Amino acid sequence: MSDTTIATRPLRNALGRFATGVAIVTALDPDERPIGLTVNSFSAVSLDPALVLWCLDNGSHSLEAFRRASHHAINILAADQVHLSNRFATWPIDRFVGLPWQPGAGGAPVFPDCCAVFEVANETAYVGGDHTIFVGRVERFAETPDLAPLLFHAGQYRQLA
Repeated sequence: MSDTTIATRPLRNALGRFATGVAIVTALDPDERPIGLTVNSFSAVSLDPALVLWCLDNGSHSLEAFRRASHHAINILAADQVHLSNRFATWPIDRFVGLPWQPGAGGAPVFPDCCAVFEVANETAYVGGDHTIFVGRVERFAETPDLAPLLFHAGQYRQLA
């Protein structure tokens, strides 16, 4: 703990003033079953080499499976995919039942109709406070430029005007 104590709810509210995109990160667990969850902690790190990052709460039931996965797919959601975001933010349900997807690099599930998808090799992970920061090397990516992204701001889904 630091010498300065910061109240977490007001901090979370202030951080929520930064509008973000919404993504579903997927992988295969050690038993080759698909896993995934909704995140808004995705960012580019480097163009050369092509690196991206995303963060996962250290208390997540999926943390060890994501650590052990060879690859992740980062599915950037389109404005009309709120249902997917909500589905992958809910626990415990089998998030993949009845959903169309195809295996990407390392078998990580890739969803159709996303704004963009990044298929990344799980390069390294760093503990940063109460989260783990996953850095991945982009092996493949695709985009659909005519789709508007799903956004998250101040605790609500938003769309571009």
